[in-house]
Amino acid sequence: MLIALHTFTTASTAGRNMVAKVIDGHAVARQVRAECRELTKSLVERGVTPGLAVIIVGENAASRVYVANKVKACTEVGLKSTVYAFDADTPGATVEAAILRLNDDPEVHGILVQLPLPAHFDVRRVLGAISSDKDVDGFHLYNVGGLVVGDTVFPPCTPYGVQKMLEYENILVEGQNVVVVGASNIVGKPMALMLMQKDATVCICHAKTRDLAQFTILADILVVAAGKPNLILPQMVRTGAVVIDVGINRLPDGRLVGDVDFEGVRRKASYITPVPGGVGPMTVTMLVHNTVKAAQRHAALA
Repeated sequence: MLIALHTFTTASTAGRNMVAKVIDGHAVARQVRAECRELTKSLVERGVTPGLAVIIVGENAASRVYVANKVKACTEVGLKSTVYAFDADTPGATVEAAILRLNDDPEVHGILVQLPLPAHFDVRRVLGAISSDKDVDGFHLYNVGGLVVGDTVFPPCTPYGVQKMLEYENILVEGQNVVVVGASNIVGKPMALMLMQKDATVCICHAKTRDLAQFTILADILVVAAGKPNLILPQMVRTGAVVIDVGINRLPDGRLVGDVDFEGVRRKASYITPVPGGVGPMTVTMLVHNTVKAAQRHAALA
């Protein structure tokens, strides 16, 4: 009995003293961008400058910031980026016509439509107008369907960034229990499909899931993209789990936080991503990566 009690106490103390390694999204992004820079240099030497066209509609302040960050990332790596800005009351047909012209432009290798679009737009129709060969955001139905069969051309940027972060830290995915909290088409669903392709056992939770903690506590890897601050508390996380926080929420006091109680959970997890500075830098970086890949595909076919 004394031995059993001693063993329990030691394990409990170890759990309390654990402090997760913080995965630095900026460091991973720098590595991926350095690789992209070398690939771009090689393409330019062959007469191909990777080109990204960004379409933005309206005056959404956050969208303007996101677009500026994407243009900056392209410049850093050596890509050519062009922004096409439309007024909020622009007819959907006008934007679709612009996309079709860009589809035929040999100097444009990637096309991105910055979301959200104004309410009168049919978002699926607009995204569907983008050629699947230039859909560097990975939202075209062809690329989404490709995730199911494991043959997508361009994976969606945010889950692709998460995958790169796991690879960067040499975190085993095969055979692991993965719980994804959030079932959006942009993050949750594609994330689950990508991890299944790596032979993880995946569970998707969403807004209608009852007793969320009974699922999250089983996760070796927990990916949270629900858009609700402090949704995940320490008691909901398995000791030693890898916690990837994709959420980004602005509190009334102006602070940016994720969906995870960072300070509490980091004392229980083995790895954790911060907000900001975690997954965020990877989203833009994988957009650049996909654009370079598109240019490589174009050069191979030329």
